[in-house]
Amino acid sequence: MKRLPALLSPDPLAPFPPAERALDEPDGLLAVGGDLSPQRLLNAYRHGIFPWPSDGYPLLWWCPDPRTVFRTDGVRLGGKFRRGLRRCDWTVRADTAFAEVIAACARSPRRGQDGTWITAEMEAAYLRLHRLGHAHSVEVYAGETLVGGIYGVAIGRMFFGESMFSARSGGSKVALAALARRLHEWGWPLLDGQVENPHLLGLGAESMPRTQFLQRVAQLCAIDETPGSWSDRFGEWPAARLAGAASAAPDAEA
Repeated sequence: MKRLPALLSPDPLAPFPPAERALDEPDGLLAVGGDLSPQRLLNAYRHGIFPWPSDGYPLLWWCPDPRTVFRTDGVRLGGKFRRGLRRCDWTVRADTAFAEVIAACARSPRRGQDGTWITAEMEAAYLRLHRLGHAHSVEVYAGETLVGGIYGVAIGRMFFGESMFSARSGGSKVALAALARRLHEWGWPLLDGQVENPHLLGLGAESMPRTQFLQRVAQLCAIDETPGSWSDRFGEWPAARLAGAASAAPDAEA
């Protein structure tokens, strides 16, 4: 008999089933139902689980195996791209335009996808987490024009990336590299990329067995970090600083 995903309790404080029980096909589907309350979302991330809605289905929760992750000192930018950064006048900030970043991610077309999984309910849920100091964005600006960004959820010293966008070529790469650099400086070793794709692999993402990933998540989420805005902590600095800050990748990947 085919195994089915677990049905979640309507109680937002109810536990998730162990992530190891996720299905092999579709890879990582663990549970259905529930809601996007802050309590349930934070509980999910602490256990390596994330929501990924699909049209026509109840809310779906996932924990794929293997997991795609970045080591925060391992983001790779192509040599040609890094040389271009030396002449770039973009600046990088954090938590100054969270709503704009998530809205831009929702609008961005994705190769092989029709529509977006960032529904209005998802936007509202992560905006609540942002107001509570748990969800953060990194923004890339040309003057005062937003040209790229990334957002995700931080618990302890673990950052769970959700989505990124480019309004100009390279905007998302700068956002990712800047986020990784700051996290590395703060002593945060991992950035979750969720599901493998060629773009992430080209930027230095790695596959980590789910068992190992869950162990690291438990360790890192248990470290005490006070939630709150990252605007002052992150600071504002030129994207050109990244020209020598990330590992080199072949120019073909720039």
